[in-house]
Amino acid sequence: MKYAVSLTKEAIKELERLDRRTEQRIQRRLDELALNPYDPRISNEVKMVPGQRYSRVGDRRIFFEVKDSSRQFEVIAIRPRGRAYSKN
Repeated sequence: MKYAVSLTKEAIKELERLDRRTEQRIQRRLDELALNPYDPRISNEVKMVPGQRYSRVGDRRIFFEVKDSSRQFEVIAIRPRGRAYSKN
């Protein structure tokens, strides 16, 4: 059974700013994550933030939280690697 995907307003804005090809790659990754957001080949835990995971697509990082009780995950941010791990 697939997980439902939701995006925060920030994640939607970041996705809209991307070029078409990168946006398509991220959409494909979100489809893969919907099947299994814990797959170690495509997602890892964020060590600095317990309960948060990330997935790498090129130089972008997709940050998300999984809610197993409702079988959904929420995309919090989609950022370039340079900004992804900064405290701001």
